Amino acid sequence: MNVQSAEQSKRIWEGAFVLTIAGLITKILSAGYRIPYQNIAGDIGFYIYQQAYPIYGIVLVFSTYGFPVIISKLLAEKLEQDDEASAMKILYITLLALVGMGIVIFSFLYWGAEIIAGWMGDKELSTLIRVISFSFLLLPFISVFRGYFQGYKNMVPTAISQVTEQLIRVITILLMSFILLDYGYGAYEAGAGAIFGSITGGFAAISVLLFFLLKRRKSFPRRIFQNASIKTKEIIKILFTQGMTICISALLLILFQLVDSFTVFSLLLSGGVEEQVAKQVKGVYDRGQPLLQLGTVVATSLALSLVPLIASAKARNDMAYIRQKVDLTFRLSVVVGLGAAVGLACVLEPTNIMLFRNDLGTNVLMIIGFSILFTTLSQSITAILQGLGHPILPAVVVITGMLIKWILNLLLIPEYQTVGAAVATLIAFGAITGLQIFILKSKLRGILGNWTFIYRVTLATVAMGLIIFGYSRGLHHLFPIAGESRMFASFEALTSVVIGGFMYLFFIVRGSIFSEEELSEIPIGSKGTFLIRLLKGGKNV
Repeated sequence: MNVQSAEQSKRIWEGAFVLTIAGLITKILSAGYRIPYQNIAGDIGFYIYQQAYPIYGIVLVFSTYGFPVIISKLLAEKLEQDDEASAMKILYITLLALVGMGIVIFSFLYWGAEIIAGWMGDKELSTLIRVISFSFLLLPFISVFRGYFQGYKNMVPTAISQVTEQLIRVITILLMSFILLDYGYGAYEAGAGAIFGSITGGFAAISVLLFFLLKRRKSFPRRIFQNASIKTKEIIKILFTQGMTICISALLLILFQLVDSFTVFSLLLSGGVEEQVAKQVKGVYDRGQPLLQLGTVVATSLALSLVPLIASAKARNDMAYIRQKVDLTFRLSVVVGLGAAVGLACVLEPTNIMLFRNDLGTNVLMIIGFSILFTTLSQSITAILQGLGHPILPAVVVITGMLIKWILNLLLIPEYQTVGAAVATLIAFGAITGLQIFILKSKLRGILGNWTFIYRVTLATVAMGLIIFGYSRGLHHLFPIAGESRMFASFEALTSVVIGGFMYLFFIVRGSIFSEEELSEIPIGSKGTFLIRLLKGGKNV
């Protein structure tokens, strides 16, 4: 029995690792393609795409993080009880329920596209919304197939389908936009072509999952409802309550983008900004999204690995281990988040030129960039709360933050335009993080009591900032003719990141913010012993 249990535990951890890697790859692909797309379509083309993207982002989260997780959980519970009939009933009922949901949302988006585009302030977006609507018809099959495999503890099909979906989608986006613009079509047609990537990506995911299903060749029993112990109403209730809470927590960045889609452009217009100018200004503002996503990739990795660790520790009632992990995760999130936020601010101007060809909106992007600290902390705390068995609370906090963002947009954009929208983003993310810290401390007594490390992290951050600033000034003094050329900006940005990152790591390690044992638990500690010894000045770690 122990051998079987150990083997099962090993499979779960291997599966979690596979999904973590797949999740990271898809996150990087999802953020990275926007940079070449902006280079192809320009700021107005980027505005058009970003207005519609959050609707697809909802599909992506539903079919990746929300419904498959709940379906697999329901399935695994029944399979452990050898209740095959209930397991099959879960698959059929969830598929029917999600097909019904998909048809309703598809109908609303497809036939209400002009109304929704009108709410966004730009009726020409209706074609893009109609294209996206078809993704909701694919969502049920992707979700149930992934949930099926995950329920049988086989994470490989899900992982491969995620990466394939994003890869095909990104290729479609870049190819369609380039070809359509090259053939003389307008920015909206190119945007619709790019959005079509959501359809090709969805079909690619279904094809991969069907391939694995056919390989499995497991026949479903025909009479599935006779001996099932679980009721249809119970399946639907769990699917749409627990599934939605997980979805909402994972939708943090998407929901903020959705609020911006419905408020920024329309408020700029009502504030007297000329239409074409407003589109470009919103497109420049949207440059902050890939920067924010890429800045939180480390936090995402940390969060994905945290949930099973804390959940298993809670199952064995090891509260000392949980407190240790929470404390380490919090300090690591502050170090990563603050370092990334300040580091990005220091190199933002050359980075803006390197990625987007000019330095437009650097001040706005700098404000958005500081949100990385809060999004990093928020994602980590959400993972902790979910691991502790409190999935509803993070969802409530996210909805609260979304409302704060919406209200602040309405108050600040008419007066301060996209600077106001950026400030609204920063304040709302800060409010979410503050609420989550309060909830975590109330649910887990005796944690986060020692904040003295903040002083040392701040000193390390200031030192890094001064070094990057001095290096940048020195470069411009040595090469004054280079000016704002993209090649020079790329060299400045990349070398500044390397120098600043190394020095920040040096100050963090030498500042003893983490103990030697904790450093060995962090990935860089276990696989980069030489680097840690170097940073520690040759001491053994």
